[in-house]
Amino acid sequence: MNVKHVMHTARTAVIEIEDGGRYFTNGSYEILVNGEKYADTDRTITSIFGLTPDTDYMVEVLKDGEKVGRVSFSTDYEFVTLDVTKFGALGDGEHDDTHFIQAAIMACPKDSRVYFPAGTYRITSLFLKSHVRIELAKGAELKAYTDRARFPKFPGMIQSFDEQDEYNLGTWEGNPLPMFSGIICGIDVEDVVIYGQGTINGNSTHDTWWKDPKVMNIAFRPRLFFISGCKNVTLQGLTFCNSPSWTLHPYFSNDLKFIGITVQNPSDSPNTDGLDPESCKNVEILGVRFSLGDDCIAVKSGKIYMGRKHKTPSENIHIRQCLMENGHGAVTVGSEMAGGVVNLTIEDCYFRHTDRGLRIKTRRGRGKDAILSNIVFRNLTLDHVMTPLVVNSFYFCDPDGKTEYVQSRDLYPVDDRTPQIRKMVFENMECTNCHVAAAFFDGLPEKKIEEIVMKHVHISYAENPKFDVPAMSNGVPKSSKRGLFARNVTKLYLEDVVIEGQDGEAVELEGVDEIIRK
Repeated sequence: MNVKHVMHTARTAVIEIEDGGRYFTNGSYEILVNGEKYADTDRTITSIFGLTPDTDYMVEVLKDGEKVGRVSFSTDYEFVTLDVTKFGALGDGEHDDTHFIQAAIMACPKDSRVYFPAGTYRITSLFLKSHVRIELAKGAELKAYTDRARFPKFPGMIQSFDEQDEYNLGTWEGNPLPMFSGIICGIDVEDVVIYGQGTINGNSTHDTWWKDPKVMNIAFRPRLFFISGCKNVTLQGLTFCNSPSWTLHPYFSNDLKFIGITVQNPSDSPNTDGLDPESCKNVEILGVRFSLGDDCIAVKSGKIYMGRKHKTPSENIHIRQCLMENGHGAVTVGSEMAGGVVNLTIEDCYFRHTDRGLRIKTRRGRGKDAILSNIVFRNLTLDHVMTPLVVNSFYFCDPDGKTEYVQSRDLYPVDDRTPQIRKMVFENMECTNCHVAAAFFDGLPEKKIEEIVMKHVHISYAENPKFDVPAMSNGVPKSSKRGLFARNVTKLYLEDVVIEGQDGEAVELEGVDEIIRK
């Protein structure tokens, strides 16, 4: 049992209760702030709001009246608070408050905050600036309009005056294409914290942004939160819901933190991924709850053009103490990952009612820079996850996705179009009530998956498991209660891998050069 200080600002703090729980603690705890009760919690990552700037605090954690841990810290200095209602924002849910809120953001000096008291603020796009702190109080909601005519449009690519370079603003599914600016949008800003107990609501429905979701109507759908070329940005405590498309989309940005937030979209909302870091470095995702209509977290690095030109992988991404539920994949890599993904670690998380736990989507044509290396899953609980682990090197996305070149299981020459999967580690995973397959690893015959390590992985099936296809590629039949399938793997290491209730052989191998069992 341990209590840790995670972060603080002038007005808020985050603590972590380490009692062996995954997202939820193993019991209920009482939080005291400077000797007075603040709240009860059952979360490993707990935010504390309503603090005073430049003040010493002691946070104590009690269980059954007994102190089990404490942390001390001093909140940051704050110069002034700019209340958006003093700038003309009404927060009545009817009038457009965008202009007044933007004025408060632009006028905010360093070491200060923009404050939203309780109310419903109608907005289109708000643009961030460097060194700003934004707090949404409990009961404060930013509620977006859905009229396309109100939104700025970002061109996909703008050529420089001397035609030697280019400037990319708009992006859609890994390509530089026109898009509407994000509801909350940051371009080349740094040192930004957006926090609080409020809500940022994209207000989308099947009659607005979700209608004809793949059709470019003036421009492609906006993200609820979009930043490009940014660094040192933190989101903490807030709820994000009803996003027009991908909910949180950091793009070519570094040193990012997503802590204690909630991402919630309807289960039938199209392409409303929770968090899609694309060509980003040093990303911490901690204590986040996802419930939505697509992938909870999807790590990307451009489709083909952006990956080849910029060669910028997503790297050093740490996902911990999160809850992923009701999505297609808990954590997905690709399919837009032509720049590669390096050093991705997922640990101490809880996945439930998702189609897959890990889902890697790649294919011929992604290119030689599309290298996946050091993917680690450890200390995870999965319940009612259809197929816990899927690696698919024949994912049939894009107009050419079902061509023979992409889908053929024949040996093709290795060239500049060939992606690569190196080492993946899966350890200490408890998977219950699974359906389609325990694991499905399908590598390219000409560039095999180099190494898969599975240690202390226990998988059991639901009482009446469903039939389905474990991976989206040609030639993969429906299966029920299949065990572990591996094809085109150089080295497969299995230690204490238990698959209960499967039909036939627990492990089915094809084109595996070396298998080590312990």
